[in-house]
Amino acid sequence: HVQLVESGGGLVQAGASLRLSCATPVRIFSRSAIGWFRQAPGKEREWVATITKGGMTNYRDSVKSRFTISRDNAKNTVYLQMNNLKPEDTAVYYCYADQTSPYLKTYWGQGTQVTVSS
Repeated sequence: HVQLVESGGGLVQAGASLRLSCATPVRIFSRSAIGWFRQAPGKEREWVATITKGGMTNYRDSVKSRFTISRDNAKNTVYLQMNNLKPEDTAVYYCYADQTSPYLKTYWGQGTQVTVSS
């Protein structure tokens, strides 16, 4: 059973920063684009950011100037640095890995709660 392990969530005030981590099994990390979704109460899950195997990044517009996704190949870990957090960023954040070889498969983490108070 493949498991992505997220950490770093918490309760912060608006304007603060948090860094989420997603630890990924070695055999998955090197074969996958990895990113984050989030789901707020009563809302559908929405994509936040992705980093490809080659390090290219992409973000949803609402976080583009505030969040930075990066990957540490030595630690098989992806990070989401979140700055200037807003109450609307409150959600459960899920890490995912889109494996492309030897077959297509998406893996998910269990989620980590981020709560931003105003």
